[in-house]
Amino acid sequence: MTGAHWALAIHGGAGGRASDTRQHEVSAIRETLIRALEAGAQLLAAGESAVQAAQAAVKVMEASGVLNAGRGAVLNHEGYAELDAAIMDGKNRAAGAVACVRHVPHPIDLARKVMDASPHVLLVGTGAEQFAHEQGFELVPPEYFITEQRKLERERALAKQSQMLGLGSLPASSLGTVGAVALDANNNLAAATSTGGLTNKHAGRVGDSALIGAGTYAENGLCAVSTTGRGEYFIRCVSANDLRARMKYRNEHLQDAARNVIEDVKGMGGHGGLIAINQRGDIAMPYSTPTMLRGMVTARDRLQVFMD
Repeated sequence: MTGAHWALAIHGGAGGRASDTRQHEVSAIRETLIRALEAGAQLLAAGESAVQAAQAAVKVMEASGVLNAGRGAVLNHEGYAELDAAIMDGKNRAAGAVACVRHVPHPIDLARKVMDASPHVLLVGTGAEQFAHEQGFELVPPEYFITEQRKLERERALAKQSQMLGLGSLPASSLGTVGAVALDANNNLAAATSTGGLTNKHAGRVGDSALIGAGTYAENGLCAVSTTGRGEYFIRCVSANDLRARMKYRNEHLQDAARNVIEDVKGMGGHGGLIAINQRGDIAMPYSTPTMLRGMVTARDRLQVFMD
């Protein structure tokens, strides 16, 4: 690695305690977080952009089969995965997002393509998948995303006759979202987020991850943000933009702004967490749930993963 100034933080979801998850799953989750950080860090150390690094880190987590994004995402009430993702470039505040896609193995790649190859910010459902086909993306059958663990979780939800499961009732791997925020050697910021949403959610439900300003935001000179948790509350609080606004208009430090945003969500009755990074490479990772899967690495500091 060079001595250049860069930093990367990721999250793998906020929810129940990792100690409630079987040991082999904990090991798989930890290995996934490490590989995601390594993928992003390798690009940043080589001088690549924050957007590329955040996308690469999220893509590793989408492919893991053990986190709530891409393959291994939670299942909705109908028994299939509906996926949302967003990416934002702090340099020019370009953004791309997709929601309710069922056949795209890496929704974060499609979100990036929306940003780079279309005049739009958000495409949903069949329209998003038509765009994916037009852009040459591989489309996969719904079965690609389904794991035995997710089927069991949905069955539990149906047995409880519950529309959605609460945040404390599932293993850490089952909840929230995955995301990454990055600062590159050229002082550009970026954020990327990807999710399967909530177990047993209504078909067509869209959370905060795909909504710029709610679950994802980046602006050079201020911060890059990716949130995780019960998305309805982060939407109502416009949480990612709230963090940015607190820094811009109230001159709050990153750590204070991030903590205040999570307290605001908590005050509304919601729970979750976020990762954020500022122009100096400072990183904030507050959460109000029993745990948040998370990690960080910088040009000066070794890779760290936290699952408490």
